[in-house]
Amino acid sequence: MIAIAEVLDTPLDLAAHEKAVADPRAGAVVSFQGVVRDHDDGRGVTLLEYEGHPSAAAVLREVAAEIAADPDVYAVAVSHRIGTLAIGDVALVATVSTAHRAAAFAACARLVDEAKARLPIWKRQVFADGTEEWVNCP
Repeated sequence: MIAIAEVLDTPLDLAAHEKAVADPRAGAVVSFQGVVRDHDDGRGVTLLEYEGHPSAAAVLREVAAEIAADPDVYAVAVSHRIGTLAIGDVALVATVSTAHRAAAFAACARLVDEAKARLPIWKRQVFADGTEEWVNCP
């Protein structure tokens, strides 16, 4: 079951994602938050800006559906944020419920890896020295 698969320009709510995948059969709920950090490759970062292609939400739903199709997975919730994010803001939330922890960890890792690999969302990093760079741009 896909509980949540959204691309949003508002703050992401981990607790809402965890609640969305709650299932009485689940013995494991694993969550991941991708948080904006203050550095990248030895350079200070002051903010990130994410821009998404209009297809980003559909691609995220496809990724979520693939993970949810695993017979060990009870539910999946995943969201990616777009817009300007400050240090400490959450850019990605991924949550999965399963019967056992190993399956939940594995499914959540696949969910994050596939979202990062396939989402048409690009990141502009602004560095402390005033320079910037785009990451994952076509």
